[in-house]
Amino acid sequence: MTKPEINLVNKPNGIGIGRILKATKCSIKGFKAAFKEESAFRNELALGLVLLPLSFWLAQSLQHWVILIISFLLLLIVELLNSAIEALTDRVGVEYHVLSGRAKDIASAAVTLALIVLFIVWAVAGYEKIITLIGIG
Repeated sequence: MTKPEINLVNKPNGIGIGRILKATKCSIKGFKAAFKEESAFRNELALGLVLLPLSFWLAQSLQHWVILIISFLLLLIVELLNSAIEALTDRVGVEYHVLSGRAKDIASAAVTLALIVLFIVWAVAGYEKIITLIGIG
């Protein structure tokens, strides 16, 4: 029995390093589109401009800092997915449809949960920093 050959011509993004370069270009286009078209993404990036410097002061260790940053990156990831779902839903049709509304609402709920995670992680870090500064802990 012979091994089936994979037709590389049907791979639209190519293979190997070429695929990695093409995927990187697509990612850059995605970041640019999100920044240009999505005000929530811009707002969250602005929040990051405040949180990043604050993270160096709040973090009690390298691992603690990583958790703070990951919680922020999680928010950006979920916002990008939410924006993609909204764009695709609008591409299918802008007229109201219960399933389109549901998809958008569920994606929005995911962003809300990511914001809650961010808030909890940063609030606990702030609490721990205050306790350390006043010498209770």
